[in-house]
Formats: sequence, structure tokens, C-alpha cells
Amino acid sequence: MDAIDALACAVLSILAVSDLRRRRLPNAAVAAYAALYFMHAWLAGESRAGLEAHVAAGIGALAFAAVLFRFGWLGGGDAKLFAAVFLWTGPLHASAVFFVISLSGLVLALAQMACGRLRSRANAGAALAWLAPARGVPYGVALAAGGIAALWLPHGQAHAVSLHQAAWLPSIHVRLT
Repeated sequence: MDAIDALACAVLSILAVSDLRRRRLPNAAVAAYAALYFMHAWLAGESRAGLEAHVAAGIGALAFAAVLFRFGWLGGGDAKLFAAVFLWTGPLHASAVFFVISLSGLVLALAQMACGRLRSRANAGAALAWLAPARGVPYGVALAAGGIAALWLPHGQAHAVSLHQAAWLPSIHVRLT
């Protein structure tokens, strides 16, 4: 499984570089990343219910990303990668991965704004062209960061423990207040 996780990280890195350079996410690479989840699930002995939960998270993410694509807020490749990342993530860690993606996207957008100002002031030209604001935000980089985070979150029994802990921590707060 570690080899599959490492391969998935490599595919995500390739996708991030591709998005930075060409603002394109190759369908074959996104499909390979999604297929790696099924290999990972099979080798890990994922239950049918767990597999269905992960597939449902991916389908839900695809529906959400399709709306963003429809309004022009996300590219088509980004929408497909969004679904693949949440296929790996599953429902239990979706909020944590969504936070990583959002924070990475914010940092990327701020860096892009700063590069735009530097280019206009210092005539940096080609050195900063890969992050030019006119080319759009390479959101595949943020999605790749979220995907890598999803790979390193605990799997299997750790899900049940974290869910149990999440259920009793608010009840302690309620009793104390």
C-alpha cells in the first residue's frame, strides 16, 4: 500500500506541475490517480460499505465541482481532480481535506497577486510567467495538496476512533457549560 500511496503522490505532483506550466490537467493522469484508490482499497481490504462511502464522496464532490465549472469558477480538469481527491478522502476526512484545499488555494491566489505586482514593477517577464494572473489560478496545485493530505490521513480503524472521539468531545463541552 505504501507503494500505491507513493505513486499517487507522484501522480499528484505531476498534475500540479502540469497545471502550473500549461493550466491543463491530463485526463489520463487524473484517471490514473482515481484508479489507484481502487487498488489501494482492494489491497487494504476495504469493506463494501467503506468503498460505497468513498464513491459517494467522489460523486458528491463531482456534482459540487460541476456547479463551480458551470459558473466558470473552476476548470473541467479541476472538477475531475476534485472528484478524484474526494474519492480518496471519503466522507470522514472530507472537511479536513476541503480546508487544506481552500487554504492552499488562498495561498496560491495571494502568491499570484504578488507575482502580478512584481511583474508590473520589476519587469520580471518570463521568470514569473507561469504564475501570471491573466492565465487564471492553477487550482490543480491546491487540489494536489489536498490529495496528498488525504493520503496521509489515518485509514481503516482510525476512522472509527476519530468518529467516536468527535461524538463525545462536544458532549463534554455541553456538560461543562
